[in-house]
Amino acid sequence: MSHLSPFQTFLLLSIVKIIVVFVITLTAVAYTVLLERKVLGHMQNRWGPSRVGPFGLLQPLADGIKLFLKEDLLPFAAERPLFIVAPIIALTCALVSIAVVPFGAAHHIYANGIGVDMFDISNINIGLLVILGITSIGVYGIALSGWSSNNKFSLLGSLRATSQVISYELALGLSLVGVVLRAQSLSLRTIVDSQSAHGLLSWNFFGGYQFVAFFIYLMAAYAETNRAPFDLPEAESELVAGYHTEYSSMKFAMFFMAEYANMITVSCVATLMFFGGASSPLGHLLPANFGGPILTAIFPVLWFVAKVFAFLLLYIWVRGTVPRFRYDQLMSFGWKFLLPLAMANIIITSLVLALHG
Repeated sequence: MSHLSPFQTFLLLSIVKIIVVFVITLTAVAYTVLLERKVLGHMQNRWGPSRVGPFGLLQPLADGIKLFLKEDLLPFAAERPLFIVAPIIALTCALVSIAVVPFGAAHHIYANGIGVDMFDISNINIGLLVILGITSIGVYGIALSGWSSNNKFSLLGSLRATSQVISYELALGLSLVGVVLRAQSLSLRTIVDSQSAHGLLSWNFFGGYQFVAFFIYLMAAYAETNRAPFDLPEAESELVAGYHTEYSSMKFAMFFMAEYANMITVSCVATLMFFGGASSPLGHLLPANFGGPILTAIFPVLWFVAKVFAFLLLYIWVRGTVPRFRYDQLMSFGWKFLLPLAMANIIITSLVLALHG
């Protein structure tokens, strides 16, 4: 790289990071679908996918090929430009937010005098606001898909999704304020570092006494991602398939991928905010250079992946065991219970920090 300018070097390394993270995220999305089908299968005393490849491991590839080759139908009365752009908005917003997630410890590589962090695409000081902002834009894709389909079921599903996201986004954002107050920063890297001193006891869930905030975040996150027991926008028993009733082929696949990408993003944020991100639960019990430089760099990534995986399993477990809310119950729960609880958590956290400060 000696013939490249520092800017070209930085650009090249950044592009490589983006491609690697993008490929890993799409692979994770595909295999999260397989994980859900397998886990739900075992919970219901059946096998789940087991035909394509060993233990059904190639099922996501078969599903992708099938969706890619299916006929792409366009309803006659649909608003064509918006109908096409809606799934693109949904998937783009779901994938872009992963760019500010630090999925490992700060570990720089240097080339041409330029230092690039290996384990995040972009380390910015308002990373949390970026994630909240991008994920809130994703609902435009759902709203436009329902309206542009010119289908009553689709419109009802998209209206439900819009009101649900607006209602629960408030509680979700407020649940994270206590964590921000403790860390005194909106930088995700700083928030993780503030939880790494004494391992598990430093995590906001345990040492920071933010378990109420975590409960609020978890409930709001289920609603934000339209997952059971808050999957009213695509309630099969009422709305056929909700906002993506009229979609087929890769447009339907994009909505499907967006849902699972949002699940991964929500799990990443929960890990970063409440469970120490890539930090070890053992704290400094292990020496800093344990296992040499390679293992020192890899271990934090493994901790991060394990925590995200645990949240995804929780998502699937809830879907397999909890029945769907009635719509008025869903709205009442968000406005009358979660929102006041989130405000109370902020007030109590502020008082405790002021008294200890």
